Amino acid sequence: MGSTRREFVTRTASVAALSALAATEAGSASAAATTTDLPYPDVNWPDDVRERSDTPKLCQWFSRNPDEKTVRRWRQVGVTGALITDTPPLPWGFDTLRADRARLEALGLHVTAYLISAPESAILGTGDRDKAIDDVKRSLVAAGKAGIPVVEYNWYVHRLTEGYYELLDDEDRLGAGYTAFDYHREVDGVPVQDLPREPGTPEFSYEQLWEHYEHFLREVIPVAHEAGVRMALHPNDPPAPISRGNPQILGSVRDWQRMVETVDSPANGMTVHSGVATEVGADAVEFVRYMGERDRINHIHYRNVRVDEPRVKYAEVFPDSGQTDMFAFMRELVRQGYNRGILPEHPRALDYDREHDEITGQYAEVGGGGHAGELYDTGYCRAMLQAALIAEGRTGQ
Repeated sequence: MGSTRREFVTRTASVAALSALAATEAGSASAAATTTDLPYPDVNWPDDVRERSDTPKLCQWFSRNPDEKTVRRWRQVGVTGALITDTPPLPWGFDTLRADRARLEALGLHVTAYLISAPESAILGTGDRDKAIDDVKRSLVAAGKAGIPVVEYNWYVHRLTEGYYELLDDEDRLGAGYTAFDYHREVDGVPVQDLPREPGTPEFSYEQLWEHYEHFLREVIPVAHEAGVRMALHPNDPPAPISRGNPQILGSVRDWQRMVETVDSPANGMTVHSGVATEVGADAVEFVRYMGERDRINHIHYRNVRVDEPRVKYAEVFPDSGQTDMFAFMRELVRQGYNRGILPEHPRALDYDREHDEITGQYAEVGGGGHAGELYDTGYCRAMLQAALIAEGRTGQ
């Protein structure tokens, strides 16, 4: 009996595949990399889609003196940017920062940014704020001399972490943990929106707190600009309107725009946050475009959320399952020519981390995960960057 049609097709396909393979082997390496039949520009893979001086650069949290195990864990997955969390007390000294940078660079890391909390006296406007602000200025001068490009900072009277709780996704992700926030969640029978001020904390109006912040910006930003250091405001997160009896003044798009308008300098920028922008009900892609067109993107935090009510109720989810178009967000960064740090943050709680990971539990927010979750976020972020470089024709430059 003759060959069946399936056997004929199989043999024919095999011959065609072998012929194509032989032709490829006979050609040059560059010919093998040609992708003219694909719906995007020719790409010399993978060299054309690596991080470069003109692309965003993935980073992660590091200490100033990380152990070898931590460095290996991140360098093995291609992360070399270091966002430093355990910064020295203010005011910083040049010799200390220079030694930090040399030590990190010897490990194959580069400094993306240093993270600080704004002085409480500057936030509250108390009597010693001028000395505290002077310490910040002296630190920025030292940072500039030491080649520290960005200083990221927070500005809170109080951060309303009491509204966080763990939400398990039992339907789509088999019990993975999300960090959720609910402004109406009760703590000891009191909704977090009604929690009283902490002992010793004065009551302020929104405009009073803005006066304190504007004073800080007008004092500090000119020094940062002159030093060649960019300041990156981290938006209030959670962005609830009231936190323990006082307004949050940096928890909306209008607040962030007001910050930009207060002092006109690229040094007066922010950590544009795809998660928080969505939490407040904004279009994160439109907002990153707005900030990019004004050269005010000084750092990026990259995560996704699902929002029930802006600023009131939401959940931090996997980057591929939230409301923000994370590819469009990354593509806009590339389109704007952004070339500083991007932090894939807030890993979700996975069973592997719950069972095995020695660093699980380091996250303050409930529902946060460990290193397996971090790797998921990092791989996703790098893939989005590569795809964005291709889509924008920014390969191989």
